[in-house]
Parts: sequence; C-alpha cells; structure tokens
Amino acid sequence: MSSFTDRIRAAAPPSAVAAGLIAVTVGVTSSAALVFTAAKAAGADDREIGSWMLALGVGLAATCVGLSLRHRAPVVTAWSTPGAALLATSLTGVPMGQAVGAFVFSALLVLVTGVTGWFARAMDRIPVPLTAALLAGVLLRFGTGLFSTMQEDFAVAFPVFALYLVARRSAPRYAVLVALAGGVLATVLTGGWRLDKLHVSLAAPVFVAPDFDWKVLVSVGVPLFVVTMASQNLPGVAVLRNSGYDVPVSPLMTWTGAVNALLAPFGAFGLNLAAITAAICTGEEAHPVRDKRYVAAVWAGVFYLCVGVFGATVASLLTAMPHALVLAVAGVGLLATIENSLTTALSDRTSREAAVVTFLATASGVTLLGIGSAFWGLLAGALTSVVVNAGRRGGPTPAPSTPAPAQDRPADAPSSIPAGERPSA
Repeated sequence: MSSFTDRIRAAAPPSAVAAGLIAVTVGVTSSAALVFTAAKAAGADDREIGSWMLALGVGLAATCVGLSLRHRAPVVTAWSTPGAALLATSLTGVPMGQAVGAFVFSALLVLVTGVTGWFARAMDRIPVPLTAALLAGVLLRFGTGLFSTMQEDFAVAFPVFALYLVARRSAPRYAVLVALAGGVLATVLTGGWRLDKLHVSLAAPVFVAPDFDWKVLVSVGVPLFVVTMASQNLPGVAVLRNSGYDVPVSPLMTWTGAVNALLAPFGAFGLNLAAITAAICTGEEAHPVRDKRYVAAVWAGVFYLCVGVFGATVASLLTAMPHALVLAVAGVGLLATIENSLTTALSDRTSREAAVVTFLATASGVTLLGIGSAFWGLLAGALTSVVVNAGRRGGPTPAPSTPAPAQDRPADAPSSIPAGERPSA
C-alpha cells in the first residue's frame, strides 16, 4: 500500500498539479475569446468552434505530455495568442477550407525550421541577459496585474496576495495552491461567479479539407508563421533556457509543427512553445526539485485535454469565472519568475543597458507589422548591445548559452533563490 501511495505522490504531487491547472487556467482565460472570434471570422458554426477547441486541446496535450516526458523538462505548449488575434482580423471573408490551408502551411514552415535547425542556431547567438530581460518584459503586465486588480476587486486580489505571503513562510511548496484556494473562496463569498452561464457539453471533431490558395497562404499563412515564431516560440525558448533546462530547440519545433499540421484540418491553427504559462511550471512552486518539475507540464497537458473535450463547457466556464481571480493568481504565481529574470538580466555589467532596453521595449506591448513586442524588444536590445559595445577591447562579455542551475534547496528554505535556479508565457 505504501508503495502505491508513493507512486501516486510521485505522479501527482499537489504543487505540480496546481501549477499545471493554474497554467492552463491563465492560458485559456487570457485568449480563448480570441480563438472563438477567429473561428467566427472564418464563418465557423458552433460545431466547428467546438472542433477548434478539441483539436487545440488534443494537440497541446500530446505535445506537453510527450515532449516533457521525452526530455524530462517542463515543456509547456500553447496555442498562438497573437496568431489568434491576427486571424480574427484577417479571416473575414476567407472560406474555411482556405483558412485551414493557411494553418497547414504555417505549421509546415515551423516544421521546416525544426528540421533545418536554423531557429536553434539563431537562439544560440542571443546573450542570456537579453533573453532574461525579454521574459521579464513579457511577464510584467501579469505581475502588475496582481496589484492593479486590487483597485477594483480588493476583496479578491488582496486575500490571494496575503495568503501567498503567509504560505511562503509556513509552507512555501504550496504557496500558490493556498493562494488559489483563498481566491476561489473569496470569489464565492463575494458572489463573483455567474453560475447561470455554465452548461456542460462535449466537443466533436469536424474535418475540413484544406484548400491551398496562394493569396491566402501569403496573406494569412506567412504572417501566422512569423508572429508565432517571433512572439511565442522565441520567449518560449527563453523560459526554458533561463530556467536552466538545456532542451534541444530543433526537436521542439519539429514536433509542434508536425502535430499542428496533422490537426490543422480540425481547427488547430497554431501550436507553439508557451512563455507565460511555461514560467508557472518551471518555477520552484511547481516542485521543490528542479528535475521533477516536468510533472507540472504533464499535468498541464492533461488539463488541456479536458479543455478540448469540453470545449463549449470551457467557454461557459470562462464566462462564469471572475477575471480578478485569474489575474491575482497569475500574479503571485509569477513573482519568483520575474525576480529571477531581472536578476539575470542585470547580472552582466556590459549587457546591462541592452537588457534594460530589451525589458522596456518588450514591456511596452508595441506591435509593428503584426509582430508583437517580444521580437522588437529583443531587436532593440541587440542593436543597443552592438552600438554600446562597439570598439571596446575584447567586445562584450560573452554570456553562457544556458545559465548554470543552482542546487535545489529544501522546501522550507528561504524564498530567495539564486538566479540560475529560478525561471525567467
């Protein structure tokens, strides 16, 4: 009996299960509405919208679980949020078959980047301080969201923050879980849940044969590929590397692209590495032992599968869930990640100014040519680094390709963790 209990604890540690649940909750609530909008722009009916959610859920489950178990690292995937925003404005008037053709084309381009290895080579040339600053900029709005939420929903956000602080002293391993439980209780007591909006129904796959129209491939497929790589996969790799996980990039691109292409006819418009939600699963709150944090990503895959199967139900649940609860829990779940990202970004004197520029440009949220601020922030930081360090003897101090992970500390140790141990959505 004790052996069976130990196996259950190893497969489903509460902190890892909670991290996976929070990651999926944050990922779905922040962008599911965009997915529905994009599907409707292409003329999808209720069955096809359900099929989109099912295909995305199955794809994310397969990649989260498969890649995490294969590499023993918390590889979290997500659908392309900027891609969904792009589709919501560019699919109007486009027949569903041609839209699916663009999805397949974009996925095949991602697959090519994995097979050729060019994306991995590009990532190897980016200094660690700049990727850390990039991630800090991406996560900033979630960190500040914890406190800005208190202005309108103090009765929800403050208990989440207060319980997190108390738990960090007494039970740091379960701090985020305690904060989540307190937030749910607070929303129940304040009547924030709109349960009349909740209904249960299952999604079913709807196959749409892809129609490859060159105009749609150029106007939809190529931009979808570009924003997915620049705004999602780029910071997604930064999360893993700043967390000390030296996972080969090319196989990640290859498998996400292949699974995406396979499921595109059912509505999977874009699968990619996650950044914000991945940071939740790579932190010490997910598991005190760094080598065991892949379990959190596996559970994220399990919950994504549930999201896909109950696609319509998830939509109604999102409508019923208080938004303040999502923002508050995401904020406390990413505090340690933001701290470590800033520490790593400012650790090298020669790269400090470039890291600050990267952080500010990324945090600005600027979007140019349909490409998000993560790409432009990194570009601005790289340009700053070249200009500032031009002419210096020996050039800038080279940063290691991956930060050296610190020793895992006991669960009851102080909350401050060396830069190499904590992660950088």
